[in-house]
Amino acid sequence: MGSSRLPGKVLRPLAGRSVLGRVVRAARDSGVLADLVVATSTDTVDDAVAVECARLDVPCHRGPVDDVLDRFVGALAAHPGDAVMRFTADCPLLDPEIIALVASVYRAVPGLDYASTSIARTLPRGLDVEIIRAETLRTLGRLATDHHRVHVTSYAYTHPELFRVLGVTLTPDRSALRLTLDTEQDWALVSAVIDHFGDVSVPLAKLADWLDGQPRLRSLNADVRQKPLEES
Repeated sequence: MGSSRLPGKVLRPLAGRSVLGRVVRAARDSGVLADLVVATSTDTVDDAVAVECARLDVPCHRGPVDDVLDRFVGALAAHPGDAVMRFTADCPLLDPEIIALVASVYRAVPGLDYASTSIARTLPRGLDVEIIRAETLRTLGRLATDHHRVHVTSYAYTHPELFRVLGVTLTPDRSALRLTLDTEQDWALVSAVIDHFGDVSVPLAKLADWLDGQPRLRSLNADVRQKPLEES
C-alpha cells in the first residue's frame, strides 16, 4: 500500500475487483499451487490489505516493512512447502497459463534452485513469474543483505556461482510492453485494457495482439523507467 509513485495501488478497483484480487485469482486459476499466501507488512497502512485478504479468503502473513525477504521466510514457516512461487501484487494482468508453464519448467529440471521469466526478459514487465526452492529461500534469509532483502530473490539470481538458476523465455519477445502498476501512466494503460476485456484473465498472446493495434495506449507509459535494483 505504501508505494511512493502510486499509493494504495494494490487495492484500486478494476472492473469491480481489486488489483490484489486479480492477482489472487490468476494464481488460483493456474492450478499449480497447493497453498496461496499474501505477504504484507505490519505497518498500519497495510491493515486494509489484511482486510481484503480476509474478504478474498486467502491467508495473510505480516512481517517487517523494509524486509520483504523476512516476510517470505516467515510465510514459508507458517505454510510449509517444497518451493515458493512469487508474484507481486501490482501485476493485475498476470497470466495463469504462464504461471503453470514456469511451474512445469521448474519440475522438469531436477536440482534447480530458482527459475524466473525476468532473468532474460521476453515477457512484458508485469507478467513475470518466479519460483524458488524452499531451502534456497531459507538460505537467502541467512545470506542476503541490503536491497536484496527488499527484492526477496535477487541474491539468488545475482549469484549464479552459488545457486543453480534458470531463465524461462517465451517467443515472440514481448518485453517492450509494460503492463505493471508503478505510476499513473501505468494505471491509465491497465485501466484501458480492463475496460476493453472486462473482469477476466487475458492470455498474453491475445492481449499483446490487441495492444499491437493500439499505439496510443502503448505510448501512455512508454517513457516510464523501472528503478534500478539498488534503489527500489
